[in-house]
Amino acid sequence: MYAGLEEQTNWIPPSFQKAAQNLAKEAVNKFVKDSQVVGLGSGPMAAAIVREMADMKNKEALACIPTSFQIKLEAECSGLKIVDESYIPEIDVVFDGADEVDSKFNMIKGGGGALLREKIIHSAAKKVVIAAESSKFVPAFSWPVPVEIHPFAIHIARKKLEETGGRPKMRMLREGYPYVTENGNFILDTSFRFDSKDIRQIEVALKSIPGVAEVGLFTRRADVYYKAKEDGTFEVIER
Repeated sequence: MYAGLEEQTNWIPPSFQKAAQNLAKEAVNKFVKDSQVVGLGSGPMAAAIVREMADMKNKEALACIPTSFQIKLEAECSGLKIVDESYIPEIDVVFDGADEVDSKFNMIKGGGGALLREKIIHSAAKKVVIAAESSKFVPAFSWPVPVEIHPFAIHIARKKLEETGGRPKMRMLREGYPYVTENGNFILDTSFRFDSKDIRQIEVALKSIPGVAEVGLFTRRADVYYKAKEDGTFEVIER
């Protein structure tokens, strides 16, 4: 069911492309300053912001940390300087997307497979900026939660996820092989009935399962959310 999930989350629907360009311009003008360390999350809106950064006069003074091979290529094509993980503790701002944002601003991320690295840079950043289509802002989650699993633990982790009430499915490639993250792990896309459950408690419970590298529930609130609209405009929601 989730084969090709990465491809589905890495393109902007035509009706949102103008809004993506507009919000990218504002986000870069507002949040990117000379000599900053910038974290680059994944998703089409984050890629739009990277392309906007290409037009900065002093872009060579920025130090950029990408979370995925795709966003790294986008940054390199934009002429941005890529630095290694030793810069992570110094991140000034992270630009990222989201698969879903609920009414309390919790997020599901990981449709593109970069949840582990995204969670790391979110935890280090002084400021987190999220951009997503308006359709991804929802009253309650409906997407499965990506859970990144070490290969040695895949069978026991599946069993433990089922015991917590989840319905895990191995993420597969179109060719029929399991999807492997850039960290060498598998992903179990796990459906839950969230109801009124505390999302933070679920995140902690899933992270406590041995072999779970990371969970695609992001409960740290971003500082700013850009909500792209189909008419080319966008809404800014500040924490």
